[in-house]
Amino acid sequence: MIAVSFDKCNNQEKKDFECPCTYAGCPRHGRCCDCVHYHRKKDQLPACYFTAEQEKTYNRSIDFFIECRDK
Repeated sequence: MIAVSFDKCNNQEKKDFECPCTYAGCPRHGRCCDCVHYHRKKDQLPACYFTAEQEKTYNRSIDFFIECRDK
């Protein structure tokens, strides 16, 4: 496995980044590296992989992602 450093996330300091996550109070909002890292540990995908309607379900599972793509 490749070691990944999250010290230099490109979006970490950007205030104008439009994160598609609608989960209120998310501490990773707009911090892509942190978000990907968090969801990857849970075998999930972040909100940016889903349409706006799919994202509102808060179902971040890989199975849900595949199901949505197969339609």
